[in-house]
Amino acid sequence: MQPGEQRDEVEMLSLMLLIRRFEERASQQYQAQKIGGFCHLYIGQEAVVTGALAAVRDDDYVITAYRDHAHALARGTSADACMAELFGKETGCSRGLGGSMHFFDRKNHMYGGHAIVGAHVPLAVGMAFAIKYRDEDRVTLCFFGDGAINQGSFHEALNLAALYKLPIVFICENNLFAMGTSVKRSTSLKQIIDRAEGYDIPGEIVDGMNFREVRDKVAEIVDSIRKEAHPAFLEVRTYRYRGHSMSDPASYRTKQELEKYRLDDPITRLRAQLTREGKLTNEQFDMLDKRAKETVLAAVKFAEKSPQMPVEEVYDYVYFNGAKE
Repeated sequence: MQPGEQRDEVEMLSLMLLIRRFEERASQQYQAQKIGGFCHLYIGQEAVVTGALAAVRDDDYVITAYRDHAHALARGTSADACMAELFGKETGCSRGLGGSMHFFDRKNHMYGGHAIVGAHVPLAVGMAFAIKYRDEDRVTLCFFGDGAINQGSFHEALNLAALYKLPIVFICENNLFAMGTSVKRSTSLKQIIDRAEGYDIPGEIVDGMNFREVRDKVAEIVDSIRKEAHPAFLEVRTYRYRGHSMSDPASYRTKQELEKYRLDDPITRLRAQLTREGKLTNEQFDMLDKRAKETVLAAVKFAEKSPQMPVEEVYDYVYFNGAKE
């Protein structure tokens, strides 16, 4: 996306559907034991990454934690490359070496996928420092969950970003649970956003189930950062409809709570907004959904047919020996 452009909302709804259908199919393939290791789904949070990336340019930097499938898809990584990575195949976005938690796509400026809670936040600050050092017109978006805000690395990173006035947006995807622990039980502050105030970083709360609100707020902040570099913090309140990972039955929350948030599904909300405004028909929505399902099914077939990395190359990435394209 170029300066001054705004992404088409029907296209963004289509992307949200692709993310939803991809995650549902990933769940199915995990249960069929086609996917190994950990697998953290993004179902329910689609408006966060879609809205945020609709507000930035293609050359801006994106980095996130281990719930990263949606961020790669939203950044332009193909469903084929994403599914193949889950299958551990050479055609995956990380050549099958990263798996679910380590998606990476340098071409699209998507720099992970990081498994250690809060460990990527200092890396994001380093990327923002590089932008300022090189005098580039870019911004770094750093996504993390509510569980990361109590890690020491998080505090060190925010302090440096504030001291150096770096062009970075810290986006806390507050889905109310750090694994199975409610944020109310794990965090002393009543509002996560108060963490930013401690470092003199401007912050706001955003409805993470509302694509337009996320997009507009990130666009406003990024525009400000491009004019004069500074860090910003967003607490984006959202909700995951599945457990923390595929091994989590989510028995720590009630059926009533889950149903309450399902009534505020971000895809349903954007669909309703576009339908009321005459920008989308039921037939068009069905077509978009069908296309998403077909794309994901094709991605599964692609992953199944893709080769494993040759055994003799498995150790090539343990130590860096020079550039390898």
